[in-house]
Amino acid sequence: MTRQQKGMKSEFGDDLAAALKVLRAGGVILYPTDTVWGLGCDATNSQAVRRIYEIKQRAENKSLIILVNSPAMLERYVYYPPEVALELAELSEKPLTVVYDRGRSLAEGVASADGSVAVRVCSEPFCDALIDALRKPLVSTSANISGSSAPAIFDEISEEMKAAVDYVCLWRQDDRSRARPSSVIKVSGNGVVKIIRE
Repeated sequence: MTRQQKGMKSEFGDDLAAALKVLRAGGVILYPTDTVWGLGCDATNSQAVRRIYEIKQRAENKSLIILVNSPAMLERYVYYPPEVALELAELSEKPLTVVYDRGRSLAEGVASADGSVAVRVCSEPFCDALIDALRKPLVSTSANISGSSAPAIFDEISEEMKAAVDYVCLWRQDDRSRARPSSVIKVSGNGVVKIIRE
């Protein structure tokens, strides 16, 4: 662990440790991402992923986004990610979710029926530290009942949603800056790029 990572972990204190304990036990957390507030769990734990679907009342044929914190981690969970996808993510001025043809080593329910998987390399400090400590990707889906508005700030999250999870992160609860959901593109193995959401 670098000195910088140690500093970040101490900055988040007990909040990071509590969230990590829940994730390792297969629980679900409510946490701030680089876009909106999200529901998260270990993306390799099938039972935890099922709970996310139940909490959101979401149809199981709708896949989930996962967050990684480095290109190296991305390559562990995506078969042959095209180089152009990483380049586009680095150049993008806002968070960019990329749909890849085929994921691997992920829980059932994370990928789409065709095997494709949506991944974002996340640079938000708390998420980065959490993923780094867990050493696995996080599921990231907006903290709302499916079909209702995504909460841009903590105050917009319903009490029902807060009560449904195992831990509510303290980090950035008082942050009033509003981020929007990420752009979404699909990058096929042949390098063809398709814009899904701007």
